[in-house]
Amino acid sequence: MERFMQPCLLLLLHERTAAHGYELIQHLQEFGFNENDADPGTVYRNLRRMEEEGTVTSHWDTGKAGPARRIYQLTPEGEKVLHQWAGHISHNIRRLSKFMEKYNHNFPR
Repeated sequence: MERFMQPCLLLLLHERTAAHGYELIQHLQEFGFNENDADPGTVYRNLRRMEEEGTVTSHWDTGKAGPARRIYQLTPEGEKVLHQWAGHISHNIRRLSKFMEKYNHNFPR
């Protein structure tokens, strides 16, 4: 599930233009992640890795009341990777569907 988090984060950043980590953590539930799957350590580790790979950038936002927050944005490279992920996921859906068809044929309910 952790590897699937990356395309989800990329898609969330595409939808929002920019977001801080806590906001992203909350929205990962839309993809079926629960609190254990999307704990802050896992999310921030993925965001750091994605920043190292050049798919996201970040900067500190100190303009609002309260502590500074790191704001993440999708890069053009990140958008390309998002499209690649979508193709990969579509391919896997087809493969999994074929498996389920065969399974259901062999083990009717």
